[in-house]
Amino acid sequence: MRKYILLCFLIFIYTGLIYAQNVNENVSKTGTTAATFLEIPVGASAVGMGAAFVSVANDASALYWNVAGTATTAQSQLYAQHSTWIASTRFDFAGLIIPLSGIGVLGISFTSLSMPDMLVRSEELPEGTGEYFSAGDMAVGISYARSLTDRFAIGFTAKYIQQTIWHEKATGFAVDASTFFRTDLFNGMVIGAAISNFGTSMQMSGRDTRTFGRIDPTKQGSNERIPFNIEMDSWDLPLYIQIGISTNVVKSEDFKWLVAIDALHPNDNDESVNVGTELSYNNFIFLRAGFTSLFLSKDQREGGLSLGVGVASGNLLGQTGIQFDYAYRNFGRLENIHVFSVGLKL
Repeated sequence: MRKYILLCFLIFIYTGLIYAQNVNENVSKTGTTAATFLEIPVGASAVGMGAAFVSVANDASALYWNVAGTATTAQSQLYAQHSTWIASTRFDFAGLIIPLSGIGVLGISFTSLSMPDMLVRSEELPEGTGEYFSAGDMAVGISYARSLTDRFAIGFTAKYIQQTIWHEKATGFAVDASTFFRTDLFNGMVIGAAISNFGTSMQMSGRDTRTFGRIDPTKQGSNERIPFNIEMDSWDLPLYIQIGISTNVVKSEDFKWLVAIDALHPNDNDESVNVGTELSYNNFIFLRAGFTSLFLSKDQREGGLSLGVGVASGNLLGQTGIQFDYAYRNFGRLENIHVFSVGLKL
């Protein structure tokens, strides 16, 4: 009981500090990092719970949220997600986790943000030059998780990140680290923590930065075709720390009611809190709801409400199980997001 009181006290203090800092902070850090697609939440189950998932991490989408949550996985899992993101962009994620007998769990993940080709425009030809250009982001990760005790697990992910636009490209490398601790309080309350995208900065380069001009336009006879390269700024990755707790408020033979809360500390925004809940029947039907970005001011966030539903089959073909999930996320003045995902236990 003393441990529970201490934990609740720490959460209360941390939440109060988040609120106090956001009230007194007048400068926004939004738009100060590269590769912000890495902050797009993965998995319809997680999105449906308001992205309060770092201590839940109960499927292969844990490769994004908290890879330590996969440490006790007994079966290989394949996971895929597709969603139409803001401004007609497309967000996709695929992950595979494979238990390695006695030595941990290996994971592989792929993340992509893409968009349709767009017209190249110029001052002289604002309706288009006849050329098209593309832009997109991708990340490939390899993960490892291992249980150190029957309650505590750790996990790590190494990622290669790439952003492209027309002939320009930026690359970077990052590491995620996470922990997963199951307590004996309140039906096995779980504490999860993760630090994500600790890595190199990213800088665009390519042939489009090469141009021609005069060294000194005020001098007569200056050569107007002197080649030079435009040096682009470098930008940090979206580093963030996420800490969460979750527990089954109700846990019977048929029904489970899960409640989760996450505190988020990013380097490109103010601190915030996500909350979510999931009601399940016989591990077959799942109803979810949540709210993201609590304690952020209205001009710092869009929407916040999310809803979700899922259906799972334990043994569809022999030992193979399958789960379908859908989530809706309200983005306020922007387009509302619909997320679909499917998971296979092999």
